Amino acid sequence: MAEPCWVPGRADWDVLRPNFAARCGEADGAKRRDSSRPARPVQATSRPRSIAAMPAPCPPSADPLVALADRCVQCGLCLPACPTYRQDGMEPESPRGRIALARAWALDAIPVTPAGEAHLAHCLGCRACESACPAGVRFGALLALARSRQRERRPVPRRQRWLEALAARPRLLAALLRAYAWLAAPVPRRLRPVPVPPPADACDPVRLRHATVMPPFPDATAARAQQTTGGPAGDAGPVALFVGCAGRAYESPARAALVRLLEAAGIATTVPSGQGCCGSLHAHAGNATAAASLAARNAAAFAGHRQVLTLASGCHEAVAAAMRAGTAAVDALQLLATHVERLGFRPTRERAALHLPCTQRNIVRSDGALRRLLAAVPGLEVVALDAGSGCCGASGTHFLLEPAQASAHRAPLLAQLHASGATRLLSANLGCRLHLQGGTCLPVEHPLEFLARHLEAPTPRR
Repeated sequence: MAEPCWVPGRADWDVLRPNFAARCGEADGAKRRDSSRPARPVQATSRPRSIAAMPAPCPPSADPLVALADRCVQCGLCLPACPTYRQDGMEPESPRGRIALARAWALDAIPVTPAGEAHLAHCLGCRACESACPAGVRFGALLALARSRQRERRPVPRRQRWLEALAARPRLLAALLRAYAWLAAPVPRRLRPVPVPPPADACDPVRLRHATVMPPFPDATAARAQQTTGGPAGDAGPVALFVGCAGRAYESPARAALVRLLEAAGIATTVPSGQGCCGSLHAHAGNATAAASLAARNAAAFAGHRQVLTLASGCHEAVAAAMRAGTAAVDALQLLATHVERLGFRPTRERAALHLPCTQRNIVRSDGALRRLLAAVPGLEVVALDAGSGCCGASGTHFLLEPAQASAHRAPLLAQLHASGATRLLSANLGCRLHLQGGTCLPVEHPLEFLARHLEAPTPRR
């Protein structure tokens, strides 16, 4: 077993402080101390009292998981940001606790137990801890490694295997979801395991089966297209749309809305064939092999395109990591926000609740772009849903595999939603929308759908 690294205590800093002060140009380290306050007596310690006698810092571990875990200084600043710790108040349900468990298992310091495995499995992967961490711990990468090793230690649940297999086959998944929509039509809404997919939009580029450039519609956007010809959007060429797995069936209205908004900005679109699931569901479950295979498939499908637009914030990071040099993944909201001056919206008196998914806040960071777009709609009142930790608990397939835990995270947001007086709920991540839609009768939609519905048709030039 490796000997633990020595960490300086308070008394040791009394020895280190003069050396740090000398490096900063001070003759005496005591100058920083208030002379009116008596010096704190240094307690006896068995640790070495001279710089020369102090042990050297531990070299970086050859184990990548341990190297990631060693960046954690155990300050605990991540605890208030963690949804599972806020709910349970248990140290193993916190990022700090999970890092300690994963590190100890990697070093064979403690045995792996079912309880410990459950604590690791409960992590929602929201990455709020990364935003709060002053040491820059890459918890997302650490979690992926830990779950990959967890997958090697124990059998994968059958439902998880099925979900991964279906996600890797988007066309089969879309066909099954269409059949589910037909079969679930007579079933009361509250008894359905997941919401039924919406009808396919007539303007959905996937429905039109286009793998070629879709120019702006002349009747609706001729004036704006003329204004933007030769501009930045035109010079960049058509942007490619990423469809995803479940998004093929569930995000038809959102894709059609995005196409309308891009047309209004004078930007052409294309939907390359051969693309598939982003692989984040597989990576989140520790299936690194399947995630890498799906990433390679998408990299080949989008080769040669300068920009790839993502609609779901949960897909963005995996798509961005898969792209080859010369191809950049861009969040659709961020692209539209850079051209917001080209978009005109009709006034409204509506009050809409805005849920910011964890992936949008902590990874994509497109929440500012979304707020700028919504602020361009005259008269719109936006109510932010931030109750609890702000996390709805969907976490990919977590709301399907652990519905009770996911519902507990969702409950504060739904209570805030129903008390807000909002007439609809906007959320930029598909999984979050499906999970939230299962707990409310209010319309739940992608912000792009709301924006496209209030888009003001330009007046054609004479």
